[in-house]
Amino acid sequence: MTIRSLLLGSTAALIAVSNARAVTTAAEPDPTENVKICNVYGSGYVYISGTETCLRIGGSVRDNVGLFDHSRTSDVRTGEHWGAWQNNTRFTLKTWTGQETERGTLKTYTETRVNFGSHQTSVSDSSRSYALNGGSSLTIAWIQLGGLRVGKDRSAFDMFIGCAGDVLNQTPAPYAAFDTNVVQYYLDAGNGLSAVVSLEQGSDVVGTIDSYAPHIVGGLKYAHGWGAITGVAAYDSNYESVAAKVRVDINVTNELLLSGMFGYGSHGQLNYGSTDSVDAHGRGFYKPWGGNWAFWGGAAYELTESASFNLQLSGDQLKNYGVAVNVAYAFLPDFTVTAELDYGGSAVGKVKASEVNWTNANKKSSVGGILRFERSF
Repeated sequence: MTIRSLLLGSTAALIAVSNARAVTTAAEPDPTENVKICNVYGSGYVYISGTETCLRIGGSVRDNVGLFDHSRTSDVRTGEHWGAWQNNTRFTLKTWTGQETERGTLKTYTETRVNFGSHQTSVSDSSRSYALNGGSSLTIAWIQLGGLRVGKDRSAFDMFIGCAGDVLNQTPAPYAAFDTNVVQYYLDAGNGLSAVVSLEQGSDVVGTIDSYAPHIVGGLKYAHGWGAITGVAAYDSNYESVAAKVRVDINVTNELLLSGMFGYGSHGQLNYGSTDSVDAHGRGFYKPWGGNWAFWGGAAYELTESASFNLQLSGDQLKNYGVAVNVAYAFLPDFTVTAELDYGGSAVGKVKASEVNWTNANKKSSVGGILRFERSF
């Protein structure tokens, strides 16, 4: 064999191996083989590979710029006490799963929040406004099989009847308890009738159960084309007290929706969790408003396909009143800017920080505003 023949043979062998490798590595993966769309539970779901479980991942990023007449800080050079604006950013991550089983639909939902922004120590002359990470919080994490739900959720006293209005700030009459572990059962009886029974742990120092007896919430709702009527009642096992709310929603037109809600609680103490002798028992977990009764009224009007107007009025027996009004504009389907103006006042004395969640104003009234940018995905 000549050197020329050997070189030609080696070259041919190398070309053959190279072509074989090219055939092996050149194939592009088909995306449809890796991601399979699941339309059973709505848009955005995909099947988890190798399972019959559908998964959706979403969330939002939002930034609030707040201007309040109570927002005070001390100048870092002179110590002079003056007004300041607040800025807060939040990232929210949400997950949904769903799977059909022989025992019904198996679902999970989680919501985790991470915050960074303004914090304020007090409203005294030595107060400071500062910005830092607010840490992460597990807002919701539950498992549901059929009508049975267990895990971390907002109280059914809030979730089943709905929020007081589509506004950013809760005004001087707060309307619900929120964080709690639950064991719930939801019943859809058909024809617009639904119900819920919820055993709840509560939260915070004075809200969490202190014996084997859980807090209990029950609710009943009837919904039709004209709107809905909803009622919820709660038993606080710590204080052996009860609270209830009734809500009416009316679809006046396709563009205008009106709502009204009334709450009553058997304990009418002033401060939630207060150690004052006049207030030693607090308000309990389900009656955060002042006095025995409170009311909330709301209106939502669709100005255009992209813009909406929202209004909320509220008040309680201790004559704390509030007004919140905003305009929300969707620049894009998943990007909304909301501008809101809020007023809180007390007809009988100074507005306390414990009575108005968005203000530390130590006076009879306070005005504030928020500009929110929110991108959902």
